[in-house]
Amino acid sequence: MTAPARTGVLLVNTGSPASSTTADVRRYLGEFLMDPRVLDTPWPIRFCVVHFAILPRRPHESAEAYRRIWWPEGSPLIEISRRVQAELQKRVRVPVELAMRYQNPSIECAVASLTAEGVDDVLVIPLFPHYAMSSYESAVEKVRADLRAFPGMTLEVVPPF
Repeated sequence: MTAPARTGVLLVNTGSPASSTTADVRRYLGEFLMDPRVLDTPWPIRFCVVHFAILPRRPHESAEAYRRIWWPEGSPLIEISRRVQAELQKRVRVPVELAMRYQNPSIECAVASLTAEGVDDVLVIPLFPHYAMSSYESAVEKVRADLRAFPGMTLEVVPPF
């Protein structure tokens, strides 16, 4: 007889740079903007736009904006998402992990943590309830892709509403 699947929850948000430095913002923007669901153009065009038009100037400007909103404990988006995770974990009896579509905490690491806790059925809750190809679809497809490294793991996704 097979043991029943153990469910875990994976909260997924868009992501944030690791810090408000220009280098970290550049790394974040490069990953974010090279996603074909964010800039829906053929790869060569997307590459040229991102690497020759956006990344030479935008990271410095964006880093200044990030510095204005940055919290002492880190990225507001990540810190608020961690608070949501902690509150949900208090209310449910299954493991709850947090992941970001871009940067850290990564989806792969969050799924590995769930696996280490014996989870083999993942409920994905995108923390943006609307449908958009650049957020919801990109995050869900990245979870699907990363789950391929964990054979036997099943996936259920909360649909947009």
